Amino acid sequence: MNIIDRRLNPKGKSLANRQRFLRRAKAQVMRAVRDASGKRRIRDIDTGGDVTIAPDGVKEPTFHRASSGGIRDVVVPGNKDFIEGDRIPRPPSGGGRGGREGSPDGEGEDEFRFVLSREEFIDMFLEDLELPDLAKRKLATIEDYSWSRAGYSVTGSPANLNLVRTMRNSLSRRIALKRPKADEVQRLREEIDALERADSHDAEALSTLRAELELLLRRSQRIPYIDPIDVRYNRFQATPKPVAQAVMFCLMDVSGSMTEHMKDLAKRFFMLLYLFLTRRYKNVEVVFIRHTHRAQEVDEDTFFYSTETGGTVVSTALEEMLRVLRERYPPDDWNIYAAQASDGDNTSYDNARTLHLLSEEILPLCQYYAYIEVGSDPEMVPVSFSSSGRESDLWQTYKGLQQSGGPFAMKRVRHRREIYPVFRELFARDQAATGVSA
Repeated sequence: MNIIDRRLNPKGKSLANRQRFLRRAKAQVMRAVRDASGKRRIRDIDTGGDVTIAPDGVKEPTFHRASSGGIRDVVVPGNKDFIEGDRIPRPPSGGGRGGREGSPDGEGEDEFRFVLSREEFIDMFLEDLELPDLAKRKLATIEDYSWSRAGYSVTGSPANLNLVRTMRNSLSRRIALKRPKADEVQRLREEIDALERADSHDAEALSTLRAELELLLRRSQRIPYIDPIDVRYNRFQATPKPVAQAVMFCLMDVSGSMTEHMKDLAKRFFMLLYLFLTRRYKNVEVVFIRHTHRAQEVDEDTFFYSTETGGTVVSTALEEMLRVLRERYPPDDWNIYAAQASDGDNTSYDNARTLHLLSEEILPLCQYYAYIEVGSDPEMVPVSFSSSGRESDLWQTYKGLQQSGGPFAMKRVRHRREIYPVFRELFARDQAATGVSA
């Protein structure tokens, strides 16, 4: 059964009820958002949508009689089959009047679908990563617009009144309607005064001048100096600020050593990077490159969910990234960002090749390159990134790039709550150019 509330809701009167519901069912909604974000595509992470929660999270409080505190006698009308002490059997499955067959044990659970707005979904998604409130509000803001002149309007604010255009329209209208000029009225009045002061004056000429003056004054009253149709206001329109285009490369090791927990950490980091870029660039394209001992460009579903076997050769992913750059994304036209996720494993003979490709060919083309080394969940597997305590092969290989001063940074992540703090450190303004390490 689907229940759709189509009641009118003027002026957001249900906002308080909505927020109260979110607070009461926060645990269930958070769990639903976490599950939904794991199934969503990276490009769709910043959109709202409906989430499904269990009915136990939306039960309304009710008043009822306490189960203890006295003896109650209940009279049930219509009983012809049972007496006091009898046990009533459960009705057979499918015995109701409904058209659907009941469950074998007579129990069931309905789903409750709740629609979240875009801002609510982002807040829930980021709160799961222990995002501070200040940064959360900053990340949820919309794109800025610039205001530009767009002609004139007949309505507007008094502050936008265009006096020059208004007076020009007034002058054109007065000329077209032949409104008497002020100097012409003044000339007639001077002639009338001169005739009236003369000792002998022509009464007929004086009467004619007075009639002409009265006509001019009536025409001046009928044709106003400034009419409402003359008024013009400056008109402005909002236009998006010109922004450049960016491409985001997602590189990930999908060999057998990468567990589902590690892939989930990588996906959440890629989602944050996409949100970050879409706030600063109008057009953002995403390229997914996965690798074992060989690399290939794939779609998002294959990138995260397709299984793969084989060894680990990181240089193949970097070579594939260079190939895609040369074919589709020239550095002169695109801002290039890359994020690489791995558990740190790499074939020993490939480390030198990987370092050369990254330092000599890729970093000079990139705006920023972030390496995330993911590990097992410490709550599930209480061990460090390396059981022997040593640094991984890739960490040792990339460590020398920290002193180069290029757009490179690397961090370690083992839990979801660590992703956003690590992301903020990687993209801090004072560290974006020099890079940071764990």
